[in-house]
Amino acid sequence: MGFKLARRLTAAFSLAIAVAGCSEEEAAPERDPVVVIAQPVRVLPEQLEVEAIGTARATTSAEIYPETSGRVTSVLFSAGDYVREGEPLLRLDARAESLAVDAARVQVSEADQLLTRYRRIEDTGALSESQIEAGETALASARVALQQAEVDLGDRVVRAPFSGHVGLTEIDRGDRVNDSTPITQIDKRETLYVDFPAPEAVFNALRPGQVVQVTPFSDPSRTIDARVVTTDARISQDTRNFTVRTAISNSDDTLRPGMSFRVIFSRNGEARAAVPEEAIVWGGEGSHLFLVREGTARRVPVTITSRREGLVFVDGDVRTGDRVIVEGVQKVRDGQDVRVVRANNAAPQDVQLRPTRGDNAQ
Repeated sequence: MGFKLARRLTAAFSLAIAVAGCSEEEAAPERDPVVVIAQPVRVLPEQLEVEAIGTARATTSAEIYPETSGRVTSVLFSAGDYVREGEPLLRLDARAESLAVDAARVQVSEADQLLTRYRRIEDTGALSESQIEAGETALASARVALQQAEVDLGDRVVRAPFSGHVGLTEIDRGDRVNDSTPITQIDKRETLYVDFPAPEAVFNALRPGQVVQVTPFSDPSRTIDARVVTTDARISQDTRNFTVRTAISNSDDTLRPGMSFRVIFSRNGEARAAVPEEAIVWGGEGSHLFLVREGTARRVPVTITSRREGLVFVDGDVRTGDRVIVEGVQKVRDGQDVRVVRANNAAPQDVQLRPTRGDNAQ
């Protein structure tokens, strides 16, 4: 009885193993390729956008001081006035200087009359050659003295050095001023310079004649084309920046020197692989994507360097000619067979690029 029972148990165990094997084979049929949508990888140059804060200044600007000291007799301008070159702005008491001019004119007249008398009798031999030369010298000296007196009189009037708009003044009639007393500021502002710092990395990208976009903080809805006039000849050792000077038109006189501007410009950077945003997959080890190579999905880790609208620029083992899976990425695994049902060959649009930071920290 014991021997027969053992044979029955062995047969039952063998049958169970066979049934289990058949069930396992039926439960694990050969997998079909996963259906995905892929598109070719494009290699495009990045367009790096740089932002800076610029400050406006007049193309010609001057702080006006009197040439001499004295008492103010009249102030001839108001803040904001537009004045012409040479137009008087302020007058000082000039009584003494006026008298000096009158006296110098008398000296010139006397010296001229004396020399005229000398000329009349020059041929008679009554005068020596040295006397005539002395008369000529006296006349020349008197004329120089007159010119000096006229200059001193002219200095009693402060005039505009060029045409422009004058600013505020703290000088009133009756004040005493000297050559270190500021009268006012004058600006020629039909055109404004906007100076801004730029990083050393774009030194070769900004040249005279190039155009950048500036936006006044006083009117954020307004964008102005600014033409690069020149760049500083040195790079700051402290900030690693250099100064760029641009020019903008102010023909409508709505902008003022000293205003701040948001400056934006872009340049072409290094050529990189560009893929649609939906192709990026995030995991515990960072970002990756799936490429179709020889009919299988290959997981490729990538680092995101920048973004465009709908596009991501990446660093990684991505080559021209690769196809990146854009739909179905959540269904595939590394090394899995895939079947591409439709390839989107549309070229990525060329739109503004903004640098990204910390994409792989997600």
